Amino acid sequence: MQVKLYCFPAVLSCCQLFLQFIKPYIANFISLKCNYNRGVFMELDQVNFYKLNVRSCVVITTVSERGISNAAPFSFNSPISFSPPLFGISSQPGHDTWRNINENKEFVVNFVDESFGNLMHILEKDFPYEVSEIKEAGLTEVSSTEVSPPRIKEAYAWLECRLYDARELGDHVWITGEVVKVDVKDKCFDKALNPEKCRTLLHISGKYFAVPKLEEFRRA
Repeated sequence: MQVKLYCFPAVLSCCQLFLQFIKPYIANFISLKCNYNRGVFMELDQVNFYKLNVRSCVVITTVSERGISNAAPFSFNSPISFSPPLFGISSQPGHDTWRNINENKEFVVNFVDESFGNLMHILEKDFPYEVSEIKEAGLTEVSSTEVSPPRIKEAYAWLECRLYDARELGDHVWITGEVVKVDVKDKCFDKALNPEKCRTLLHISGKYFAVPKLEEFRRA
């Protein structure tokens, strides 16, 4: 017996629409599978390199020429040198932070805890230049000792810095400050920083953050 198959136009149209819908997902799946090396590792695009580096969060405070305070979160930051004591941050050229530092040559590094997790999304907003992010986030300004930009009271440690060097690297400006004053809350420091007591905030990527757990690994 011969069986004839009939494909009605409406059914054919639905099939075509379904294939068009799932085509991108199939392509992504194939691409993902091809980027695996037999289950050993996955290849990432180079632009995602920084997502492999979990970084400490700091809030940089600066002040404009008119005396308006500014605060912005940074996870691209690092100590650079013991002598002289240098600390660096990486900023986009158009950022208010770099504009203020370039004008006034000073900034404060505020080390923050997990209570700043949601506040980071407020501090990173693009407010008008003369609006203080510190006030918008409901945080408290306190005077610094050696520089004009304020500290944030709710932070657990502070580095007061004067501009040492700045240079364009790729699409960012690497800003190096000489540390002229260091303070930390008593509960957070005992010969070294205790991340469990100060609940240090780490940035993974995007909206994802982490808080470290203290572990001791003895040397052999």
